[in-house]
Order: sequence, then structure tokens, then C-alpha cells
Amino acid sequence: MSSKIYVGNLPYSVTDASLNSNFAEFGGVSSAKVMMDRDTGRSKGFGFVEMANADVAQAAIKALHGMSVDGRSIVVNLARPREERSDAGGYTASKRADVGYGTGGHGGGRY
Repeated sequence: MSSKIYVGNLPYSVTDASLNSNFAEFGGVSSAKVMMDRDTGRSKGFGFVEMANADVAQAAIKALHGMSVDGRSIVVNLARPREERSDAGGYTASKRADVGYGTGGHGGGRY
């Protein structure tokens, strides 16, 4: 079973290839991905590495957590499962009938 590792506080110069090679020292790397900003194409400063098994993942975490990379102390730990999102934008409209636009025209509502 593979183990997914979160790597945070990465310098913007780190690429998928360099992330892969740094973790490959500890064993088989299934994938290594630095998260990129969709608008700017620039690194978001974190990524994920998937290792072949839990033993090599723990060895990599133990050796690399807190290591200085280009003057930044990186964070390395097991990735948590992605949380379910109930909405797309973070805004939740109120369910109360007495608040908001109501049924009146031009924002009239109840008041």
C-alpha cells in the first residue's frame, strides 16, 4: 500500500523532478507533485509525494522534516485525507426567511 506525504513550506524553486529525486533516496516514489497556482503558474509552496510503502514514507518523513531547503525549513508529514466540500465558493446563503431579499421587488423583502 502506498503512503501519501505532504511537503510544505517549499521554496518556489522546487520542481516535481527535484521533489522526486529528494524522496527517491529513501525508496520507491510513485509520484511527486508540486501544487501550482492555476492563474499565475507559480508554485503554491507545497506538494505531495506518494511513496511505495509506509516504511519508506516514515523514513523520509523522519529524515526530511525540518530540513532547510534554500533557507526555508520544510514541513514533511503524512497527508490527511481531503475534506469534503459542501459548496464551491465558501459562501453559504442564509436559510432564514426573514433575512435577505425575500419575495419583494428590488430588495423589498419583509421589512
